[in-house]
Amino acid sequence: MGHTFVFGLSDGRVIDGSRGGNSARFLNHACAPNCEAIETGDRIYVHALTDIKPGDELFIDYGLEIEGEISEDIRAQYVCHCGASTCRQSMIGHRAESS
Repeated sequence: MGHTFVFGLSDGRVIDGSRGGNSARFLNHACAPNCEAIETGDRIYVHALTDIKPGDELFIDYGLEIEGEISEDIRAQYVCHCGASTCRQSMIGHRAESS
């Protein structure tokens, strides 16, 4: 299974949640997320899309972008089991899947 802790910014920089134990590692993937990440200037904000109770897990849609052809092996590395009725069975984003 693929693991990603990297949060890509619009200017090409990344926040790597596996280094230094920053908060990015607590945002898990779901195809029907309860929050979204908003980049403003040099900051990332997490915005709730639904009511989130204390103790609820935080989910964003990773929408991973994969360069090159998406093989079955690549797809298998980033399989999604979120269980949402809208689950696309992949953490790979819509744009990457349609190219």
